[in-house]
Amino acid sequence: MFNRSILILGLLALTVSLSAQTGTEPKATIAPVADMAGGCDALQAAAAIDPSAAHGFDLSNLDRSVKPCDDFFQFAGGTWIKNNPIPPAYPRWGNFDMLRAHNEDVLHEILEAAAKNQSAESGSTEQKIGDFYASCMNTDVIESAGLKPLAPEFERIAAITNAEELQAEIAHLQMEGVGSGFRFGSEQDLKDSTKVIGGANQGGLGLPDRDYYTKTDDKSVKLRDAYVAHVAKMLSLAGDDAGSVDAEAKTVMALETKLAEASLTRVERRQPENTYHPMSVADLKTATPAVSWERYFHQIGFPAIDSINVAEPVFFKAYGAMVAETPLADWKVYLRWHLVHSSVEGLPSAFVDENFNFFGKTLTGTQELLPRWKRCVRSTDRQLGEALGQVYVKKAFPPESKARALEMVHNLIAALRDDLATLDWMGPETRKQARIKLDAIALKIGYPDHWRDYSAYKVVRTSYVDNVEAGNEFEFHRDAAEIGKPVDRTEWGMTPPTVNAYYSPSMNEIVFPAGILQPPFFDAKRDDALNYGGMGSVIGHEMTHGFDDQGAKFDAQGNLKNWWTAEDLKNFQARSQCIIDQFDSYEVEPGLHENGKLVVGESIADLGGLTIAHAALDKALAGKPAPKEIDGFNPEQRFFLGWAQIWFGSARPEQQRLLVATDPHPLQRFRANGPPSNMPSFAKAFGCSAGSPMVRPEKSQCRIW
Repeated sequence: MFNRSILILGLLALTVSLSAQTGTEPKATIAPVADMAGGCDALQAAAAIDPSAAHGFDLSNLDRSVKPCDDFFQFAGGTWIKNNPIPPAYPRWGNFDMLRAHNEDVLHEILEAAAKNQSAESGSTEQKIGDFYASCMNTDVIESAGLKPLAPEFERIAAITNAEELQAEIAHLQMEGVGSGFRFGSEQDLKDSTKVIGGANQGGLGLPDRDYYTKTDDKSVKLRDAYVAHVAKMLSLAGDDAGSVDAEAKTVMALETKLAEASLTRVERRQPENTYHPMSVADLKTATPAVSWERYFHQIGFPAIDSINVAEPVFFKAYGAMVAETPLADWKVYLRWHLVHSSVEGLPSAFVDENFNFFGKTLTGTQELLPRWKRCVRSTDRQLGEALGQVYVKKAFPPESKARALEMVHNLIAALRDDLATLDWMGPETRKQARIKLDAIALKIGYPDHWRDYSAYKVVRTSYVDNVEAGNEFEFHRDAAEIGKPVDRTEWGMTPPTVNAYYSPSMNEIVFPAGILQPPFFDAKRDDALNYGGMGSVIGHEMTHGFDDQGAKFDAQGNLKNWWTAEDLKNFQARSQCIIDQFDSYEVEPGLHENGKLVVGESIADLGGLTIAHAALDKALAGKPAPKEIDGFNPEQRFFLGWAQIWFGSARPEQQRLLVATDPHPLQRFRANGPPSNMPSFAKAFGCSAGSPMVRPEKSQCRIW
């Protein structure tokens, strides 16, 4: 189910780095960000995340030349960052990425063993994951096949003679995972959380975001020029005439620019009211007369759909006009480009290398292409994530980790319940509803109770392109088949090996995959202070997403419904504005600042998570003998070191610009320093005086929870 309101701990925009290196769009049903682009070679990764390592904070990470009250991020992890430069094949490198690399090593072992077992029972989990991975790794077959796997689709595109056939082909390509025109899938009804409805959303772009087409600064203009040159090279590799590819690439840019100009910005889409416009098919036909929606629903195999949510009516009005007015020849070039772009990982190395030259080197500053095996591990996880996840959790997720994580979650919930009673800006009526919502939060820890059924997904060893197309079609139909049915509250939006977590306002649930419940975020054998500062703050982050600028608009059942009094809402919005102002002030590079309105939700959750985790630690230690210092740091200090440890890392300048433009999460250093600078407990822990860089002036301190 495609849920646009999932709120995620990690770096969403880094999904772009994945699609940049594989040429595929993330599947709409997985709110992915699950793709923390990072890692290094297997030996370095294994050394970085070693289950036998000491269960604590590594003092060698510290940069003692910097005072914690001046720059806590640098103090806590400056030496770590110095000793862990970004590997050539990655746009960024940090603790998220190291753990991701460790998990990929585990998955690599699983998949190599499965691929070698060619006697696995047909249709079994081992056969599917083994054959899929083997087909991805067989570059000899991919090289010799060339463009032959795409030939039938090229022929379908070439045969288009009218608008009806154009729309049929767009629908067909969408089913096979080719991003074209717009996006369609199932989604939870924002105002009736028990129902699954169809959802049509803006899309159809090749660059990461609509702003890449509309900004007029020199860097944006140069990047667009580089994109046009890249499209021309890819079309040339696909066999188009050398004398026409430049004009074709400009055609693609012109068509995508029209789609971008009609699209909402990311900040505009943060307001759920802006993307909720249920329509009957009759109303949709009136708004977009050139688009035959009945034909579209018939083409995708669901002719009974009679109403959908049109997230961006202005976009679809423009799209309808483009269907009627744009020459078919232009649409054919556009579709050829998106077919090649979406299929690149299954094409010969010349396509893969050129794809990387733009989406890796130019867009993110990455110097080398990921090893093939890593790309194939990630592809298997995307296509068969819960099949692979079943094997992963048996190998890497012991029951005691789940039990300890659940204990922490319940302690965090209790701490937030206590905190709600102390808020002087929240009145009794709103407080009552907030407690009801908190008590209704569902918990998902480790892995699903019911695994996805992949029996309809046929996987072969002979063709990677065929496997990806079959997987995309399987997922498209599995997702669309949910429309009109009750919401399945057992469904997960991330696979078990994912190093991430999320909160869903529509489900009112927090979800922690097994992949993140490991050091350095969580370790059942280390002291409470580090665990609460690390995993505890992550848990608190997801919980307080239920009360951030988006989550606060949904009630306990997950419905878009105001449950605040007017006065309390005004107070909350004023406190949210404080967060916006704080992050607007952070300068990424000369002339480039964080966008406070884009990162406000994640930053509210960071501050709330750290505040609640600190209260939960106090609760956990209450009535016990005061813990002794460890390595010269008391529990209060170790709590904040546990927080900073999450965000160790750095990113290339190009990647930072990409993140600031597209990611609702601030950069790592601002996440590490921003919340503690608002907390008197941090200043007290490290003896910071008023006026220190890590102590915001009293009148500027942001306090919500």
